[in-house]
Amino acid sequence: MDKTDQIIAETRRNREKTYRERALKLFPWVCARCGREFSGKRLRELTVHHKDHDHDNNPPDGSNWELLCLFCHDNEHSRYADAEWSAATPARRDNEPPSTTHQPFAALGDLLKGNR
Repeated sequence: MDKTDQIIAETRRNREKTYRERALKLFPWVCARCGREFSGKRLRELTVHHKDHDHDNNPPDGSNWELLCLFCHDNEHSRYADAEWSAATPARRDNEPPSTTHQPFAALGDLLKGNR
C-alpha cells in the first residue's frame, strides 16, 4: 500500500469513527429494523447505515443515519444492490411474450415427417 492509499484509509477510519460516535449519542442502541437492543461488548454489532448510501453525507443531526445490526445492515445493502440490478434490467409487460432467439424445436416437424 502506498502513502496515498494509507492516508485515504486512515481518513475513512477517522470519519467513520466520528459519525459512529455521534450516531450512538443521538439514537437509542436499538436496531431500527429488527428492534434488537445492544449494550456492552455487543454494541460493536450495531452499525451506522447511511439511508441515501452516501458515506460522505453526514449531517450533524444524523438525519441520514439509522442504527442497524450487522444482519439487518447486510440485508439492506443486498436489497439495494438487487434494486439497482433490477432497475438496469428492462421491465417486461405481462402481456408481452418473453424475447427469445433460440427455437430448439423449429425443425422438429420436418424431422418427424421424414421418419414416418
